[in-house]
Amino acid sequence: MTTADQYSVVAIASSAGGITALFTVFGALPAELPVPVLVVQHLDPRHKTVLAELLARRTALRVRLATAGEPIEPGNVYIAPPNYHLLVEPPGVLTLSSSELVHFVRPSADLLFESVAGAYGPRAIACVLTGTGSDGAMGVSAVKSRGGTVIVQDPATAEFNGMPTAAMATGDADLVLPLDEIASVIRSLVMDRTS
Repeated sequence: MTTADQYSVVAIASSAGGITALFTVFGALPAELPVPVLVVQHLDPRHKTVLAELLARRTALRVRLATAGEPIEPGNVYIAPPNYHLLVEPPGVLTLSSSELVHFVRPSADLLFESVAGAYGPRAIACVLTGTGSDGAMGVSAVKSRGGTVIVQDPATAEFNGMPTAAMATGDADLVLPLDEIASVIRSLVMDRTS
């Protein structure tokens, strides 16, 4: 039974140090996760990425690079392709954009989070992991302003603390957690539906 107060999507952003952090989070998420997960990981746009293949070996979830026009489905992980912004539009369809860089990066966590906030409002979870710079900070404020939930990796446990520190500085983080606790909290938020 679905009610309006349940979560419908998780969006995760990471940059420097993020691949290892993503392995930690996704390795602890179950195959039956009832929501889709969208991922922005800053990648070198000059190279083909193997992130989807690497992540698929470490998680029970189905992982792939996002494609434009694809409807998002529970239990699937969609990774922004190198050099494309990843966005989601109601009713849960992916779009890719090669519009200008945001904070010197593409894909941008801010744009993903802002699109998730617009499409899902209070049913969205945004999570900021390790990385340099401040990408994601404006986006978490957008998610929070629409009633969504914001999780930030504790900067003390981040390989690079720029992105988590910037996200915390907004005052919009609901939870600041060590990396190894993030998956269990996501799992409990989206799966513990006792009412």
